[in-house]
Amino acid sequence: MKKRSWMCGSLVVFSCWFCGWFQLVPLQAQQLPAHHASTPIATRLSLRDGWTLQSSCKVDAKGEVISTPKFLPQGWYGVSVPTTVGAALARHKVYPDPDFGMNLRTWPGVSYAVGHNFSNEAMPRDSPFSMTWWYRKQFTLPTSYKGKTIWLNFGGINYRASIWLNGKQIAKSDEIAGAWRTYEFNITDAALIGKSNVLAVQVYSPTENDLAITFVDWNPAPPDKNMGLWRAVEIATSGPVALRHPAVVAKLNSPTNDQADLTVTALLKNATGQPVKGTLKAKIENIEVSQDVELGANESKDVRFEPGLYSQLRVANPKLWWPKQMGTPNLHNLDMEFVVAGKVSDESETKFGIREMHSELNADNRRVFSVNGKRILIRGGGWAPDMLLREMNPRRLGDELGYVQDMGLNTVRMEDHLENQAFFDMADRKGILIMAGWICCSHWEHWAKWSPQDFVIAEQSLRDQMYRLRSHPSLIMWLNGSDNPPPPDVEQTYLKVEKELLWPNPVVSSATGKPTTVTGESGVKMSGPYEYVAPKYWEEDIAAGQPGRKECNPGGCGGAYGFNSETSMGPAVPPIESIRAMVGNDHLWPIDDTWNYHAGGGVFKDIHVFSNALDARYGKSDGVEEFAGKAQMQTYEGIRAMYEAYSRNKYTSTGVIQWMLNNAWPSMIWHLYDYYLRPGGGYFGAKKAMEPLHPLYGYDDNSIWVVSSQYEDSKGLKLTAKVLNLDMTEKYSQQFSVDAAADSTSKVVALPQIDGLSSTYFVVLRLEDASGKLVGSNFYWLSTKPETLNWAESNWYTTPTSSYADFTGLAQLPKVKLKVSDRTERRGEESVTHVTLENPSKSLAFFVRLKVDKGKGGEEILPVLWEDNYISLLPGEKREVSARYRAAELGVAKAAVEVSGGNLE
Repeated sequence: MKKRSWMCGSLVVFSCWFCGWFQLVPLQAQQLPAHHASTPIATRLSLRDGWTLQSSCKVDAKGEVISTPKFLPQGWYGVSVPTTVGAALARHKVYPDPDFGMNLRTWPGVSYAVGHNFSNEAMPRDSPFSMTWWYRKQFTLPTSYKGKTIWLNFGGINYRASIWLNGKQIAKSDEIAGAWRTYEFNITDAALIGKSNVLAVQVYSPTENDLAITFVDWNPAPPDKNMGLWRAVEIATSGPVALRHPAVVAKLNSPTNDQADLTVTALLKNATGQPVKGTLKAKIENIEVSQDVELGANESKDVRFEPGLYSQLRVANPKLWWPKQMGTPNLHNLDMEFVVAGKVSDESETKFGIREMHSELNADNRRVFSVNGKRILIRGGGWAPDMLLREMNPRRLGDELGYVQDMGLNTVRMEDHLENQAFFDMADRKGILIMAGWICCSHWEHWAKWSPQDFVIAEQSLRDQMYRLRSHPSLIMWLNGSDNPPPPDVEQTYLKVEKELLWPNPVVSSATGKPTTVTGESGVKMSGPYEYVAPKYWEEDIAAGQPGRKECNPGGCGGAYGFNSETSMGPAVPPIESIRAMVGNDHLWPIDDTWNYHAGGGVFKDIHVFSNALDARYGKSDGVEEFAGKAQMQTYEGIRAMYEAYSRNKYTSTGVIQWMLNNAWPSMIWHLYDYYLRPGGGYFGAKKAMEPLHPLYGYDDNSIWVVSSQYEDSKGLKLTAKVLNLDMTEKYSQQFSVDAAADSTSKVVALPQIDGLSSTYFVVLRLEDASGKLVGSNFYWLSTKPETLNWAESNWYTTPTSSYADFTGLAQLPKVKLKVSDRTERRGEESVTHVTLENPSKSLAFFVRLKVDKGKGGEEILPVLWEDNYISLLPGEKREVSARYRAAELGVAKAAVEVSGGNLE
């Protein structure tokens, strides 16, 4: 038996650690995965508030006593569930704010080296989280529950737990193991109707050899390793048979899509010790089907209605679910019930979408995805939950997914970190695609070290998540591995589960280009980069690889071809306001260990590659404000170049996931918007690149292209291309007539060799429709000094720059005073501030940043949806841009517009 100790006062307390040797008991009928959404609200009781929490070091009593009313939890922390132990202690300010500065390093148990992956290291013996922790909840069940089967649901426990109810042990820690498993227990015999019930849960933190939750090198790991009841706990009721996991799987006759074959399925659970006969009924709007079902004692059975047997499930001219980019995300209602002896035993109400996700390998073994028979270029970002797994409130969830759509992204990738029901429900409604799968760089991919129990936990974890996710139309794929594909035995087990549970979407062996003996080529690649690369990298790194390059991972290098499952141009230093909030005034400048602590792990534990490039390209900064401003320029360039290259090359390129979309804590790297929901240069570079109709410049061949991300033709467009010197002297100007077919990309012209360019010069692109309305635009700052890449020194995370572009001339731009006016209007719950900018000078107004503050000198209003930002105005140019935000954010203040920029007075 492996033991851990922690000094609790003067007493050394030992706790057993059930890992590596315990025998995982097969789940009984009453211990099957929970799916809370399938039970009507009227029969559910949320056990959210009124919990108490304490370390077992400070609790002498056992579970059979703690789970009774006579036990008094004196000195315990009051908490709401879900919460991890670390999140609860942060909320009670037992330890300092872990998000600020280097406070996290002062927490007990944070003795692992900075930048290390704590998930692969043992918990320190003196850590307070090496001990078990108790969660306790007292609650009353209504008298209406009398005569019903009562179920106790756990949405997620990390990592092991023992559970008691009313003095009776419901489950042991050798039964409850796995962060991604869900649990449902029949507690009818233990529950007290109309009286006080007490639930006690003893939670064990994960070890380095557990299939737990990790953040790899994204950010530091909390010292509790996210132990606790990190998902909701609920009570549900039913009759003798419960109905769970309803879902509808659609097959379309694409491309006409004039018929859909629907398969309806659900899991039935007999809670009794006797056979039960009943009728399962399903209704989809005006379609009704039913079948008689017999269940053995304590049997659980998946039941299906298939269109071959139920012709009414062959639907003509269905209203389809589409990603928002392609159409309307139509949702339908599925109502199901199971009737026993003329009485409804259980019922469910579920939303679903009629759609079919498909993928195939093209001639170059690159995976191309389609929705309802139409190809789609996947353009997304990698998701990160809160570092302490603090539950996201619905408003913030809406804000973050609103940012996703505002930028023009169509996909969010979840490497592990599968979010709660609310997240997927909102993605369904908004028409955002979800790419999900397991994580890398931890015991999840240490297959050679797996114990027999790990195989069982992994299989059950996948089964629970397939049940939970299969009904959501937003899911486009599942990855059975991340940085490596699973070995054949594990992959075959995964595929068997996915087939049994009618997983309706493509399955990919891993996020890498490594083939397997089971499923062959993955069709995707995970070959970086993750560190700073020059903007031209994405177009110059061609499929055949660059001569002299040291290595190209399977699937190719990182350039704009194929499906790149995670990649980026590296650090994303946020605007100055976020830097202040993150590191504090004492560490603003110069860059120090506090800055770097808010970078990543491993080779990403500082931002020197990015900052060296910034100094070389834009000139060294005299202070943090200047550095932050220049950082927005470089990030704007890099993010725009990445997305533009993949868009330009579709469908030679088939998908790209920016690593990452957001951060688990305040960070200097890998995001498109920061932890404070402040959009910076990367956000607006991405938004620019993903305009529905978009003109772009090719860094590789000086060409001008027009890309349509719309699914309708646009004819009679007019493209204007200009090349301007630093002093605004026009060196080139041409207009072109362009037709943009649906979901197309076309080269319009290659710019000629132009003599007499200043060291920094500009390319201005304007795209108008047939009526003269501006529908797309772009503004590039370029250098006559060649920016060359050192292909021979490439590695898995970057390609160094051997000769940098020279943008130091931007510092010589004359000062400009803009004419600025604004007005704010109220539209329901939203306020809209319209800002008119006019450049009356003969010089460029470069990279102008706009903010809306809560009164003059007040804080910036966040979140905010700017029509455009970090914009440049030519001499005499006048523009109006608007910002939308929650009206309540203003309070009694008046909206105040703040304008700043590189060369503004």
